[in-house]
Amino acid sequence: MRVARVSRRTNETDVSVSLALDGTGKAAISTGVGFLDHMLELLARHALFDMEVRVTGDLHVDQHHTTEDAGIALGQAFLQALGDKRGITRYADVHLPMDETLTRIALDVSGRPFLVFRTEFPTEKIGAFDTELVREWFQAFAMNAGITLHVETIYGANSHHIAESCFKGLARALRGAVAVDPREGNRVPSTKGSLGEGGA
Repeated sequence: MRVARVSRRTNETDVSVSLALDGTGKAAISTGVGFLDHMLELLARHALFDMEVRVTGDLHVDQHHTTEDAGIALGQAFLQALGDKRGITRYADVHLPMDETLTRIALDVSGRPFLVFRTEFPTEKIGAFDTELVREWFQAFAMNAGITLHVETIYGANSHHIAESCFKGLARALRGAVAVDPREGNRVPSTKGSLGEGGA
C-alpha cells in the first residue's frame, strides 16, 4: 500500500497530510487559502491520488507560510508513500493545454531534488492569491518529494489558466511517473539499484 501520513507543526503553521498514490482522485483540502485549495483539488483529481490536506496558518501575516508548508508536507508524504520506488515508471512528461495556455512538465522521481520553473504571470494576484506563491509551492514540493521537476509555460495570457495548467500538468506527470511498470517487476528503475542522492 503506497500511503503516507505527515504532520508538521511550526510557529507559523500546523499541517497534516494523508496521501494514497493508488487512489481515485478524492480530495479533502482545507488550507484557508481558497485558490490553493482549488489547485490541490485539481492535483488530486488528475493524479488520481487520494489526498487530505489540512493547514492552520498565520494568514494574518500573509499566505506565504501556508502555501509553502503545504508543499513541504505534501512532498514529504509523496516521498514516504513511494518507499524504495521499486517498479515505478520513474520518468514522465506532459504538455497540458488550458484554453489559451500551454505548459510543459517533465519530471524524474530521482531522489535528487531540483526545480526549473520557467513560468511568468501577467498579473501579481489571482483574486487574493499572490502569483509568486505558485513557484514557492512547486519549490517546496519538489525539494521534499525528492524529484527533479521542470515546469515551463510555453505561452499563456490568463494568470488563473497558467497556474491551473502547471498544477494539472504536474498531476498528470506524477500519475505517469509513479505508475507501476510491469516490465520492471520488483526492480528499482536505476542502474545503481537505488534512487536517492546521486542515483541515476
